[in-house]
Amino acid sequence: MRKILVVNSKGGCGKTTVATNLAVAFAARGDHVALADADRQKSSLAWAKRRSKKLAKIEALNWTKIDSIGVKDKDLDAIVIDGPGGLRSELTKKLIAEASDIVVPVLASMFDWKATLKFLDDISEIKRIRKGKADIHVIANRINRSSTQVADLEQALSKKGYPVLCRISDRVLYARHAADGSGVFDVNDASAHEVRGQWRPLLQAVDA
Repeated sequence: MRKILVVNSKGGCGKTTVATNLAVAFAARGDHVALADADRQKSSLAWAKRRSKKLAKIEALNWTKIDSIGVKDKDLDAIVIDGPGGLRSELTKKLIAEASDIVVPVLASMFDWKATLKFLDDISEIKRIRKGKADIHVIANRINRSSTQVADLEQALSKKGYPVLCRISDRVLYARHAADGSGVFDVNDASAHEVRGQWRPLLQAVDA
């Protein structure tokens, strides 16, 4: 079973959007998947409550407390974890110790990528990651087509040894899906089809 932790110390990076759409991607292909919310804001749990029973099933887990981690996870194919902010808490360290993959969304803003670089350096020092037991996947999130900073972001991260795996564009349909507890992999219309291809490198990486 894969445990995929979506986390960054920088707020506003679209962590919950990434976590919910990853969970939908697994559920849509028939996997038994859970979405575990470890963030105090509980945005993923609120999303799960809005999800229609007609859509592919995603089990919701409340992992906001450290003693709830690992409960009800034995029969799952994958758990996607909407992680807490920061690295100092014991909860975050416990989640990293459990994760097989760590997905770090970052915005194409100098302030965001500098904070993210520090976060990446910090988690890279954790013993489990140093030993290669968990893979880090950096994704450029909420990318505006007119942004001139994407290339700078990718260059800065690559120079430090953290290549950007994929670019996820900033699209209104993510907000529309979030409002009703769904994701871009729940539907097969033209607009969703266009953006789903952007997720392919990430999905292939966490399946490897």
